[in-house]
Formats: sequence, structure tokens, C-alpha cells
Amino acid sequence: MRDVAIVGRGTTPFGVHDAGVKELATTAVTRALASSGLETEEIEALYLGNFTSGMLEGQEALAALVADAVGLDGVPATKTEGACASSGIAFNQARQLIAAGVYDVIVVAGVEKMTGVPTEQFTQALSAAADATTEQPAGLTFPGFYGLFTDRYLTEYDADRTDISRVAVKNRRNAADNPRARFRDPITIDDVMESEPIADPLRLYDCCPAADGATAVVLAANDVAPSITQDPIQVLASAHTTGRSGAYRYEDLTTFEATRSAAEQAYDQADVTPSDVDVVELHDCFSSAEVGDSEDLGFFPKGDGADAVVAGKTDVNGEVAINPSGGLLSKGHPVGATGLGQIYETCLQLDGEHENQVEDARIGLTHNLGGSGAVCTVSVLGRR
Repeated sequence: MRDVAIVGRGTTPFGVHDAGVKELATTAVTRALASSGLETEEIEALYLGNFTSGMLEGQEALAALVADAVGLDGVPATKTEGACASSGIAFNQARQLIAAGVYDVIVVAGVEKMTGVPTEQFTQALSAAADATTEQPAGLTFPGFYGLFTDRYLTEYDADRTDISRVAVKNRRNAADNPRARFRDPITIDDVMESEPIADPLRLYDCCPAADGATAVVLAANDVAPSITQDPIQVLASAHTTGRSGAYRYEDLTTFEATRSAAEQAYDQADVTPSDVDVVELHDCFSSAEVGDSEDLGFFPKGDGADAVVAGKTDVNGEVAINPSGGLLSKGHPVGATGLGQIYETCLQLDGEHENQVEDARIGLTHNLGGSGAVCTVSVLGRR
């Protein structure tokens, strides 16, 4: 198996865009190609993560349309779908194909267009990530699922409700200088606790905002990467796993087995431990999710994640910087673009170019979770 590196990257800001899904993806891919300095004839395949283009824009065959729009004539173009983990899966698949020697250079993109549609249509589209035979008929929405998750965590580990709110406050503070983030104005614990109730005990500011956006990276085999860039970022690991779907099937409602297994595989592939990781972009779709994810990824013992936030251990200058970009809670969650957005932010950290730079960042981890814990990808990037 060959080693793989990131040799180019491009993104749009996450927020509200007039452009449609194809145009957003085309912009990100064009910027990634320009970053790499490669010509379109040198790209051998396109992988694109997306969740709702068919449901919200009536547009399928999206990968092929994007390939044509950017001039990737004749290359195989594949769309991957895994709900919120769609572009994490695209990244994983492309990395495996290069590692196996099938291709030398692949462009990977993620995109979502979520604004500008009626709330009912938007909600129905997102609910498609839940099991249509069990979860959907029961009426359990994703805020509802994470409301149960949060309530169980607070009860099981005797955590303080305001400690969960500190995640939202921290991530908004982190987003303040990030021009790619949707929301950048500061908030307080009182702001969170007094915001609109969504799914008890979660409030509005505990929930990530929808967004439009696209991100792309160019992957290359390590033996050709030096001819593209003098300073490629190494893909040390990328793991893709599945877990139980549906709250009724969880033995422990505060743990996602897909995250735990993907993390174990990624640490093994990269030959690192959680203590080696300097910066993390994880799937904080809700404030409590960051707490639980930080434990499932091995950064803190079970039940200690909330205390770690209070103690500043997850701050930019803490033991392990978690979501210095602002995370999904402040940067926004354009579902199919989120996984690659995390990778983009981590690349900036490893290049020492982030607006919220973690000092001496050498190893970064990204965590992208889909559905009610049904699918997960964990990737480790680094400079060693």
C-alpha cells in the first residue's frame, strides 16, 4: 500500500449562498486545482460527497456534472452518500484507491446547498438520514435524538447543564476570526441557556446551523506528491466504519460505537495515540455531541468530557485543541461538505496558516459522523 498526501485544497465560506449545488462544488474544485498547480488532464478521478442534492434541488448525477463543469473530461466521477459523513467517505474512498495503486491523483469534494427551501422540505430531507422503517415513523428528529443523548449524559455522569453550554460559547469564540464560519459574534452561557428551546434540554445555540458550502482537496500518491508541491500534508490514516442505527438499539445512549471503532482503526493505521494529537475537528452537531465525541475518540475518560471543557483542556491553548475553527456549531453544517471542511481547517493548522492557530501543530484528527451514529469516518493528518 502506498502512502498518500494532500497536495491542494480549496473552499467556499460556509453560510448562505445564491449559487446552487453544482456551482458551489465547481468553485471549490477549481480553487483546489489552482492550489495544487495541476492541470485538469492530470486528474484521474473525482469523488464527491453530498447528501441532499436530489431532495432539495432535484439534481442527481452531481459528480459527473461537476467533473464536466471543471473540465475533467472522461474521468470517472463518483458521488458518495453517508448523511453527514458523505464527504468523509469520499475522502476515505479516494485515499484507498490511491494507496492501492489504482490512481495517482484524485480530486475529492464535498458540497451541500441547504438554504432557500421551505422548513418542511428541509426537515424532511434531513430526516432521510434516519431509518425509514423505525426512527422516522416514531417521529424522532435528530434534535430529539440528541436531546435524549444530552439528558442521559447529564444523568449518568452528574454533569452540570451549563457545562454543556460552554462548548457552544468556546466554539463561537474560536470562530470569531475565521472568515469561513457562518456565525462569528460572541455568545455567553446565559445567551445559550436563554435561547429558544429546541429539544429539551437543548436550546437553539446548542444546535449547529444549516449552511451552504463546498470544500475540495487534491490527493496524490507520495511518490508523485513532491513533483506537485514541496510541502505535502501526509494522510496518516483514514477509517470508515458503521454502527447501530436507532436510539432503541443503543446499549449506552452516550456512546457511538462507530466513532470508537473508527478511532481505534485510525490510531492503529497512523501509529499514534490520542495523546499525540495536537488539533481536532470533530462532529459537534450539538454542544453535547462534542463532549461525548471527545470521550469516544479517547481524549478523555468516559464522563470527563464536560469537566475538560470547564477546565479549558479543549481550548486552543489547552491539552488538545478541539474545534478551533468554531466547529459545526459556529462554522455551520453544510452536511455533505462538513467532513472535507474539517480536513481543510486541519490542513491550515498543519501549515501554520490558521487564523486561530494551535502552536506547533503536527498531528491533526478529523471526525465526521452520519445519521444517529450509523456511519463514521476518522482521519489523521500530519507532518512528521
